[in-house]
Amino acid sequence: MRHRDPVTYFESELDDHAAVLAATRDSLRAPFEAILDLWVTAAKAGHKILFFGNGGSAADAQHLAAELVIRFIEDRKPIPAIALNTDTSALTAGGNDLGFEQIFARQVEALGQAGDVAVGISTSGTSPNIIKALEMAREKGLRTIGFTGRDGGVMPKICDACLIVPAQSTRRIQEMHITLGHMLCGALEQKLGLV
Repeated sequence: MRHRDPVTYFESELDDHAAVLAATRDSLRAPFEAILDLWVTAAKAGHKILFFGNGGSAADAQHLAAELVIRFIEDRKPIPAIALNTDTSALTAGGNDLGFEQIFARQVEALGQAGDVAVGISTSGTSPNIIKALEMAREKGLRTIGFTGRDGGVMPKICDACLIVPAQSTRRIQEMHITLGHMLCGALEQKLGLV
């Protein structure tokens, strides 16, 4: 990337973000509604949502789980959610004993129950540990959801619903993931009559 002055960089980044936002608005309404329906069904039945991701996607997983457990818009009763990437003992034991590709699949196997929802977050849609966890979720009868970008990678084939952000750059995909995640949290609270 060639050097740009700060003002030009500022403007070009916001222009790029706005273009991805417009493309997201045009293409992701239907999968957004499908994911919301899966979350509502699980929450109404007393099931939980399991989030997991790597790097920035791990931060998004943790962020969204906290929004559901604590609150998003207003005080209300908690919605069961767990970010699987926050348990350092399970992650390091799993990585050491089973291999990094198994760190989330093992937790899904242990904690997931039929009727729960597994939400894998991967900007590429090809992260092996995310894919293996979603496959385990399907084996156990969980509903599977992907947050991804680019061409979706493997995720669309193994997910009941998938948000594929129409962008190539990781940062733009991540920006849309947290925006859409926030929107799902708010819409879930409304659908459950909690706010």
